[in-house]
Amino acid sequence: MSMFCYQCQEALNNKGCTVRGICGKDETVAKLFDTLIFVLKGVSVYGVKARELGVNDEQVDIFVDEALFTTITNVNFDPEAIYEVIKKAFFMREKIKNIFLEAYKKKNGRDFTDKLPECCTWHTEGGIDALVKKAEEVGVLSQKNEDIRSLRELIVYGIKGIAAYTDHAYVLNHKDTEILAFIQQALSACSDDTLTIDDLIALVMQTGEHAVKAMKLLDEANTSTYGKPEITEVFTGLKRGPAIMVGGHDLRDLEEILKQTEGKGINVYTHDEMLPANAYPGLKKYKHLTGNYGTSWWHQHREFDEFKGAIIMTTNCLQKPADSYKDRLFTSGRVGWPGVKHIADRVGGNPKDFSMVIEKAISLGPVEEKPGKKLVIGFAHDAVLGLADKVVGAIKDGKIKRFVCMSGCDGRLPAREYHTRLAEKLPAGTVILTSGCAKYRYNMLNLGDIDGIPRVLDAGQCNDSYSWAVVAMKLAEVFGAKHINDLPVSFNVAWYEQKAVCVLLALLYLGIKKIRLTPTLPAFLSPNVTKVLVDKFDLKLASDVDQDIAAMMAGN
Repeated sequence: MSMFCYQCQEALNNKGCTVRGICGKDETVAKLFDTLIFVLKGVSVYGVKARELGVNDEQVDIFVDEALFTTITNVNFDPEAIYEVIKKAFFMREKIKNIFLEAYKKKNGRDFTDKLPECCTWHTEGGIDALVKKAEEVGVLSQKNEDIRSLRELIVYGIKGIAAYTDHAYVLNHKDTEILAFIQQALSACSDDTLTIDDLIALVMQTGEHAVKAMKLLDEANTSTYGKPEITEVFTGLKRGPAIMVGGHDLRDLEEILKQTEGKGINVYTHDEMLPANAYPGLKKYKHLTGNYGTSWWHQHREFDEFKGAIIMTTNCLQKPADSYKDRLFTSGRVGWPGVKHIADRVGGNPKDFSMVIEKAISLGPVEEKPGKKLVIGFAHDAVLGLADKVVGAIKDGKIKRFVCMSGCDGRLPAREYHTRLAEKLPAGTVILTSGCAKYRYNMLNLGDIDGIPRVLDAGQCNDSYSWAVVAMKLAEVFGAKHINDLPVSFNVAWYEQKAVCVLLALLYLGIKKIRLTPTLPAFLSPNVTKVLVDKFDLKLASDVDQDIAAMMAGN
């Protein structure tokens, strides 16, 4: 086969992409990612050993985090950019290796001579072709034991999600060295052939634990920088005037764009996962943050074509650009596509320079006015807990019978209409708790409210699934429940890429059971690993809408 990748939900035939990724990445990109992960494991082996001796290097720690983020689905498709990351990985491996060797000799009075895995030693000067060739030896399928492979990939995909959340937080000057250390611990463990299935299952749970920490860290970073989200109405149409649309997840990029466009007569819109930015006081104070245009990531070919202004993608969610808008599309951060103009990273704490985007927006002239409805957002945990008395009263009065947490990712498969039908058919006494782009399947529906409490409470981006854990734990405290599982709360999680895997592992670590996963179980879960998750957590695959509603309303 030309390649093998099954890290996302749309893996071909729910088995794996073997010629070209459904996401759009080609064989070269897929194999470069395999080699990059291989080298990052080597960096991490040395990183773990160095920490055992009480030393580490922050530059190496941050690099491993950023490099992992680069490999997430729909982030970077540019082989030259990925090649540069791998070259830097070799440099970082040598750097942390020397730090470790020096500390080891200082402590033991002799050189380190133990045998290490090949990921610590392999190197090439042969360019992209040599890196692609190496992937044929070290890619996913190089591990022949299906269950070991399944658990390793589950861990790797979980820490990719953790890396994304940690990177977003780091951009806002928030970091947790314990999380960065765990990322390397997990990568190192996935190169250790002495670990048993039980060892890896324990590491899966540790991954969930650190996923919770990463989401909490990002929540603190966002709220301490931009204020706690407020319940906010967001316009979803277009106003006449020059315009920039900002997609992805990076709030700092959006803030810098807003600052640099202030007073220039440019309307700034969010797209997809950037919608929640409209609820942060520190961002909504900019009057030219006009609203949100469009829906989830997989509609971008149509929506980016309709939107005649400049567009910038700040994190994952990118698809292959159509010719109709490629010349007015820009990327930032870890994101890349061959031939698409990229905004340079910050240097020395200075903001990025978005002048190319601004100049493009002005040169394109005004976009035409388009009507749109208003969405109510901003129901993160502080806002919901501010309604606690109202919510508790509605539960005690029997007006709210159940909360259904429908968080996660949207995607292209027709089976995802399940979420729209579920929202439409849920009984009037149910409230939908949502976050992530899965909400675009139902957030335009007119589902009404319960005593002024909207029946769709949108907490924000996918990482804001953390909000629902906070709310659930508070409700458990109020009602004297022993566990979240004793509350009238059902979890119905849609997944697409690795940040959703991270969210799922976080929920499992919190002991939440009876999670319905949609629309398919991950291809990287072997039958035996799936059985463990089903037996321990009663993990379910969503099926018929009516049957699932009946089961959830009965607490199953």
